Amino acid sequence: MGTYIGPVVVPTSTFADVVVVGSGPAGWALADHCVRNGLLTALVAPAPTEPWTATYGLWTTQTGGLPPGSAVVRARRVLAGDHVLNREYAVLDNEAVRRGYARQPVHTVAAVVTGVEHRSDRAVVALESGGRLACRLVVDASGRRRALSGGQRRGSRPEQTAYGMIFPTSVAEPLVGRHEAVFMRWAGDTAGPPTFLYAVPLPDDRVLLEETSLVRRPGLALVELKRRLLRRLEHAGIPSDAATSTEHVRFAMDAPRPGPRGADLSFGVAAGMMHPATGYSVGEALTSAPPLARAIAEALPRGRDEARRAARAQLWSYRARAVRRLRVWGQRTLLTLAPEQVPEFFDAFFSIPEHLQDAYLCGRDDLAGTVAAMAAVHRAASARLRAAMVTGALPQLTG
Repeated sequence: MGTYIGPVVVPTSTFADVVVVGSGPAGWALADHCVRNGLLTALVAPAPTEPWTATYGLWTTQTGGLPPGSAVVRARRVLAGDHVLNREYAVLDNEAVRRGYARQPVHTVAAVVTGVEHRSDRAVVALESGGRLACRLVVDASGRRRALSGGQRRGSRPEQTAYGMIFPTSVAEPLVGRHEAVFMRWAGDTAGPPTFLYAVPLPDDRVLLEETSLVRRPGLALVELKRRLLRRLEHAGIPSDAATSTEHVRFAMDAPRPGPRGADLSFGVAAGMMHPATGYSVGEALTSAPPLARAIAEALPRGRDEARRAARAQLWSYRARAVRRLRVWGQRTLLTLAPEQVPEFFDAFFSIPEHLQDAYLCGRDDLAGTVAAMAAVHRAASARLRAAMVTGALPQLTG
């Protein structure tokens, strides 16, 4: 039996330890690890068990925190432009991962959160239905919606856009081999903003072929990405009518990091954890959830304020804050490059040692590695590209 607070039954003898708002991979990952650390945890979202429809890619080194029974599809050969990377890539098997999370004793509440009230001994989460959920700590993991973290930003924003089509693996082989992933096969015959092929394996012997535009303000239109993808398919001899479904991607890449004194915690994209230069976020959420949940569990007996402080210290150390600033610098530099310089920039990036690539892509608190990676890219770039990068950086240094 649970404690009745409003029209929602909270499944605990008093109230929940933690309420996580949001049912994407970040929200589920944190809720799962809170439960593993002995915390009574509720997850609240409009449809908490609804299937995930997006394609979530990450490096295989970032998959260790997934729940038992999860599955990923591995790409054993990864191509980035003209470079073959010595690492494996993974795509979540969304249904298997969700089933893995569903086996954990996380209490789900199907509701829209409208706000939270902080009292001396608890937080009370308000629901659109009029119900209430009492807890000791609230975490906003609602993604770009940022339900408790200030809402979505307005105005022209840097965006990543992509248009994808899903094919049987055998049909897609002219562009990507079995067990391969392709990053950044640039559309070199296209004028205007540069786009590239992103091709990854999916569950059930399928492949996603996606025409992608990196960060732009505003993002390249999906209709143009579709046109370019169809032309790429035609050149490769792949019939577009063999596609089984499509995927449309458009998201802003400037979600801010919350201030240090807010009453609520946030996690994942809602916490500004998306990589500002690449758009990746799921891998960092999966690797950050276990230590964050441990920090919450260890500090919560000393009170809510202690738990918030411990969680923020774990998630946003000085090194993590500095790395994020450097990544934002990288995003802004990309925005200043001429279209023909963007492929050259990434060719320089994928030519540096892979441990430095990994530091920049995955090391959210690896300050020394991130600085070393950025310096290595600068050395690997041509004199013309270095001049453009410095010119793009100057407004950031003087602004």
